[in-house]
Amino acid sequence: MSLPIDPAEIDPEDVGEKQAVLEMEHEEAIEHVREVCEEVGFGIPAEFSPSELLNEKVDADRDPYYVLGACNPEIADRALDETLRIGGFFPCNMIVWEEEPGRQRVYHLSIMKMARLLGLAPDSEEWADIVDETGELTEEAFAKFDSVDAETSH
Repeated sequence: MSLPIDPAEIDPEDVGEKQAVLEMEHEEAIEHVREVCEEVGFGIPAEFSPSELLNEKVDADRDPYYVLGACNPEIADRALDETLRIGGFFPCNMIVWEEEPGRQRVYHLSIMKMARLLGLAPDSEEWADIVDETGELTEEAFAKFDSVDAETSH
């Protein structure tokens, strides 16, 4: 089976890939990401720890790894008006994993950009507005994550 898109040709910006490094303990980073998401306009309707689940269920011995499902209800409602298939990507995930004790990576992909790239969302002005709005909220959040990293690493 061939992929419809060559992953090597995808620019991280095409999928809204964002990353930040936080110099803090894992639980502190999770709380910080949750607070920043809420500050910029995302709620967190779902969250869980795949590492805890896998360590318990299959003795995976995974390092701390946490998923915060972020959502802006107004934007989500507009996105569903454009395509019900976007719900397959809900919510927007902010991932926090421990690279080493005291150092956490925050990772995000834009579900709105991914849906457009995969042909699951319309190529419309409204969808472009949705992508722009979620992108602005995400940029604001990652600017706050980066500022924490810059403050604590000096």
